[in-house]
Amino acid sequence: MSIPFLHQTDLFHPHGDPDDHWDLACVYALAMAGDYDLRGVLIDHPPAILDVTPDVMAIAQLNHITGLSVPSAVGSSVAVRTRGEGPAGLPAADRRGVEFVLRTLAEAPLPVIITIVGSCRDIALAGAAAPELFRTKCRAVYLNAGSGTRRPEVLGELEYNVNLNPAAYAGIFDLPCPVYWMPCFELTPPRWQVEEYGTFYRFAQHEILPHLSPRLQGYFAYMLTRSPSTDWLAALRNPPDAAALATLGGMPRNMWCTAGFLHASGRTVTVEGDMVPLAEAGDRAVFSFDPIKVACADDGVVRWEPTVSSQLARYIFHVRNRERYAAAMTRAMRTLLEKL
Repeated sequence: MSIPFLHQTDLFHPHGDPDDHWDLACVYALAMAGDYDLRGVLIDHPPAILDVTPDVMAIAQLNHITGLSVPSAVGSSVAVRTRGEGPAGLPAADRRGVEFVLRTLAEAPLPVIITIVGSCRDIALAGAAAPELFRTKCRAVYLNAGSGTRRPEVLGELEYNVNLNPAAYAGIFDLPCPVYWMPCFELTPPRWQVEEYGTFYRFAQHEILPHLSPRLQGYFAYMLTRSPSTDWLAALRNPPDAAALATLGGMPRNMWCTAGFLHASGRTVTVEGDMVPLAEAGDRAVFSFDPIKVACADDGVVRWEPTVSSQLARYIFHVRNRERYAAAMTRAMRTLLEKL
């Protein structure tokens, strides 16, 4: 049976960072393949500093491409002020995201995997509101945020997703379910390079875009060009021509979250870029999740140490082969998206 799956994202139009649309396409590809029962997409309420809107059009496009009917909701505009704070007292509109999460957990036939690739706000609020539901119905949370260094005193700033709401980020580490922590970088400010305890990698879009279906090329072109049109369906019917595709292909793309989507489905990626079951990779795996003892302060600063086994089921993302990681993840993502 497919694994129930809830994807939380800062998916905006015009895009904040195009990686969110690449991530969403990966999630849909895994759902279409039958690995995931994609129960919903929860979009962050846009930060006030950004002139953007939640990109429900991207969800409509991928629903059309895949034939799925995935619902969505928009999260709270109100920051979590103190760790462990619940949604009581929030306006009705700001409770919708929390209610969406809790309903998804309650109604799913099996425990749900949750991926966080934006703010932690709504998942933290939901966890505070119904910890027992998370204990019994959340299979795991994959947390894409933070800095993976074991020397937090050297950090110059909080990582972007953490800084969106530090108290909410801290609350994720208190959830009574497994947490797979995927620090975006090892150090911040970032050095924009592959690091041992950071998920960041970069690829050139021409490595993947030309190999995709015309409709998926249209999906990416609509986003990458920041199209002002609301006719999202026409974008799928009119994919970019060769010249436009070459221009878009010349853009580099920063990525972070790919490994978590695959690991949650029971796969890893080898140094050659092959997607294989976790039990079959052995020393060829380009990444792993290692058990840790971890503590997150209220201000979002994390301290951790490795351990043989984690009683609280806390794990950190670990790049096993820094030289091959970016190329391997790029090849795996291309293989995944070619199916859409």
